[in-house]
Amino acid sequence: MSLAQTLQQSGVVESIARELNIDEQTARTATGALLPAIVAGMGRSSTAGGGSADPLGGLGGLAGAVLGGSAGGLGGGLLDAVLGSKPTPVQSGNDILGSIFGSKDVSRSVAGEVAHVTGLDESLLKRMLPILAMAVMGYLAKQGQQGSSSGSGAGGLGGILGTIASGLGRR
Repeated sequence: MSLAQTLQQSGVVESIARELNIDEQTARTATGALLPAIVAGMGRSSTAGGGSADPLGGLGGLAGAVLGGSAGGLGGGLLDAVLGSKPTPVQSGNDILGSIFGSKDVSRSVAGEVAHVTGLDESLLKRMLPILAMAVMGYLAKQGQQGSSSGSGAGGLGGILGTIASGLGRR
């Protein structure tokens, strides 16, 4: 099952639609269009650096954002925050976007390009990006935590990101 399908089935698209006051089809279209950019950004983050000082192969900063760094160590709680009934605290999502894209300009550019391709409102896409980033990283953190409980440790998150990044190239 693809990451997009997993997020759809977990209720992420429905939650985003509700939070942004849009219909689910618009949320599904936007999610499908933004997700490749987020995953590609994660792939670039996973291949940047990666020397022997980083046991996660370049994922140190990104994993830190998920597991304990700039995102406040929310881990799998990121997904719970998106799925919850309260407004999503998007600062964690913005921190994640900063880790994977490097600057707000890149995030804005992604929103602009997706708006051009899909015809969706750019400001809507800008509001959706941090929420979607939180959902993706929250899902990955939960998968990493499951891997950790089965003995694969922090490498579980790195393995998942590596699989997603390599799968993107096959599209």
